[in-house]
Amino acid sequence: MFFKKIKNTIFLLFLTTLIIPTYVLAYSDRIVAGGENIGIELNSSGIIIVGTYEVNGINPAKESGLQNGDKIIKINNNNVSNIKEMLNVIEGSLDKNNLSVTYLRGNKENITTLKLNKTDDNIYKTGLYVKDSITGVGTLTYIDPNTKLFGALGHEIIEKNTGQKLEIKNGKIYSSTVTGVTRSSIGNPGEKNATYDSSNIFGNIFENTTKGIFGNYTSSIPNKKLYEVGKEDNIKTGEASIFTVIDGDQVEEFTINILKINTNNNASKNILFEVTDKRLLDTTGGVVQGMSGSPIIQDNYIIGAVTHVVVDDPTKGYGIFITKMLEEAEN
Repeated sequence: MFFKKIKNTIFLLFLTTLIIPTYVLAYSDRIVAGGENIGIELNSSGIIIVGTYEVNGINPAKESGLQNGDKIIKINNNNVSNIKEMLNVIEGSLDKNNLSVTYLRGNKENITTLKLNKTDDNIYKTGLYVKDSITGVGTLTYIDPNTKLFGALGHEIIEKNTGQKLEIKNGKIYSSTVTGVTRSSIGNPGEKNATYDSSNIFGNIFENTTKGIFGNYTSSIPNKKLYEVGKEDNIKTGEASIFTVIDGDQVEEFTINILKINTNNNASKNILFEVTDKRLLDTTGGVVQGMSGSPIIQDNYIIGAVTHVVVDDPTKGYGIFITKMLEEAEN
């Protein structure tokens, strides 16, 4: 009888072991390496206050306790998700001297009263500079041909006036063409100059994180070589290359030298490299803004993406491991 109980216990333990769920990452072993210049548009999850101003010697925003970085979500208890909705509610308000404003500061919801001031030409002013979206340019890192997820930039997009990561409602990426490059110099990171066509949409953004922007690629998957995803163990110091655009829309390959590898799980600067390609150095001075997201290739593996320039020496830059981006896209 005792033996039977033991057998039952062993069976139950074995069965329990079998039914424990396992979590397997769904990203593909081989992915499309990007390098294309992209236009980026992000819509904020709230109306962000990015500045204030005085009206007739009074600052209405400061009087009400509002400050940079606050997100307005309601006016007079009406939900507002963009500037147009906010203005419509304000214009339709009968009492413009006592507007109820619901806003987020961090994760805490607050309510205050905003008293608009009238200018000499009878126009009511809020004293607020606000923003509900951000546009810019960057570089596409990868497309997973099986999940049709994409990743770009390798770092978060920050609203420059507040210095805060933009909490987004949605966004999109679209066609962009590089028209010129402002070269980097010591202490002054350069940048890609580009135009974009917001009607030629490549994908929809659903996430803005410290590891990049991610979304669904809705356009046709480019017919390009698939690169095997490089794990940390595949990466070594020495020669590698990056894919990026420095003129028009042509993705080109440029040589770099990996100097150091940082396996700290909390770090986004995992790969320290120097640009060795003479043409890229002559054209850009090294790493420039807009190059973020350029895929890093080594030994036919895609191993990471460019994320930062070393300001004191723009011939050097940092990259994030590609596995971190792929894992983030699935969270």
